[in-house]
Amino acid sequence: MIRRRELSLADRLTALRDAVEIADGRLEVPEVSNARALLAKAGAREALGTATVVALAGATGSGKSTLFNALSGGDVSVPGVRRPTTGVAHATVWGDAQDRLLDWLQVPRRHAAALDPRLDGLVLLDLPDHDSVRMENRLEVDRLVELVDVLVWVLDPQKYADAAVHQRYLVPLAGHAGVLYVVLNQVDRLDELAAKACVADLRGLLDSEGLAGTPLLPVSARTGDGVEELRAQLATRVAARRAATDRLTADVRGAAGALAEHCGSGGSELGRDEREGLTEALASAAGVPTVVAAVERSARRRGTAATGWPVVRWTGKLRADPLKRLHLGNEESRTSLPEAGAVQRAGVSTALRRARDGAGDGLPQAWRDELRRTAEVSEDRLAGELDRAVAGADLGPDRTPFWQRGVGGLQWLLMLVALAGALWLLGLVVLGWLQLDDVVPLPRVEGIPLPTLLLVGGLLAGLLLALVARPLVAMGARRRGRQARRALTERVDQVAQDEVLEPLAAARFDHQRYCEAVTRARS
Repeated sequence: MIRRRELSLADRLTALRDAVEIADGRLEVPEVSNARALLAKAGAREALGTATVVALAGATGSGKSTLFNALSGGDVSVPGVRRPTTGVAHATVWGDAQDRLLDWLQVPRRHAAALDPRLDGLVLLDLPDHDSVRMENRLEVDRLVELVDVLVWVLDPQKYADAAVHQRYLVPLAGHAGVLYVVLNQVDRLDELAAKACVADLRGLLDSEGLAGTPLLPVSARTGDGVEELRAQLATRVAARRAATDRLTADVRGAAGALAEHCGSGGSELGRDEREGLTEALASAAGVPTVVAAVERSARRRGTAATGWPVVRWTGKLRADPLKRLHLGNEESRTSLPEAGAVQRAGVSTALRRARDGAGDGLPQAWRDELRRTAEVSEDRLAGELDRAVAGADLGPDRTPFWQRGVGGLQWLLMLVALAGALWLLGLVVLGWLQLDDVVPLPRVEGIPLPTLLLVGGLLAGLLLALVARPLVAMGARRRGRQARRALTERVDQVAQDEVLEPLAAARFDHQRYCEAVTRARS
């Protein structure tokens, strides 16, 4: 079976940085800030060399400072006179001075240890007591616990099961077993059986807290029992020159694990029904029905003007073209469409909520909150974008259909026939007044004078032709309306895609990239 190559610290940091950059501005959660702080810490720590920083931490009276002195080879850290407590961090350095590193750690009290080749490169810190009555001491412990490479937690037989220690410090370090030691100090105060029972009980407690891989060392700093074994453990760490890398690797895994709480299944694509519902709601809010109705009325108006009875068609010019009143055709200027009413706005909000909920299905709450913010931004931009989309839509050509021009020509021909009949009758009236009506013969058709037939027939034929053409004009107007609706719906659908669906899809894609980066960082 081929084992998968473990990522280097640099690769993990790159993956964590990718996750933070993706989450920046999208996820408003403390885990992102913590990961960003870790990246800053990692950059600073890697620039300070490969020295191994080991911190002794513990409660008041645990013998932590005594153990520090035993490891340092002298009385470097002196407990308080009235009460055995450490108020300021102390440092013992083996080998070259580590002033830059200690400056970064903000540890002012420093001591150079006697030469010991096994510990060359070790920086040993004695931290203030974590249960100090002074708040600044407790805050100093919390700060340094986050910065050191290896942590040695010193417990004593009286308070080794203290819940405050375990819940606040040890349990959160369950993923740092490789850079954590637990020392049970003062075992010289117990007989052999009691010491074994105490160690066994503490071992079981640590195992139950996820710290099964954490070494547990019984020590007596006063008598020196176990001190050499602890020194040997630290020497092994120092020789490996990997303590800082191991600590940062554990920190990156922990930070990535916290970020992984905001990973889900990835959401889902919006279904066809939801997308059509969104487009329909946006079309209604954009005034598409109003524009379609105006297109139909304008087409009927022009068709009537082209095919109507010439006697009354002029009356149509008294009314303005309903389509021109909307001021369409220029995306740079606003239309004269009425603003969306409460019903339309409610429909848009409902459609956006359905789109957002569909896109966020399976995502954690933090990403659903981001989708909600994305949808809110989209909703604020929609009114202007929809108005521009409607204004720039191609509603079809304004030319008069060929058949309407033909009917219009026939109408004028019939009108000329009627006019000829009228003029003929008028001429007959003049001849009759001059008593010359018998001079010009009057043709008849089936007993009807031809001038009368031309006048009445021309007028009636024109009226009948207008009536026959009217439903055809209405049919053409409805067809123009359908074409306009398709064109407008396509424009609105594009707005829905650009302003709603693509931002939601981008958020889903960012979630996927975020989770992939987190997985790499914690693998």
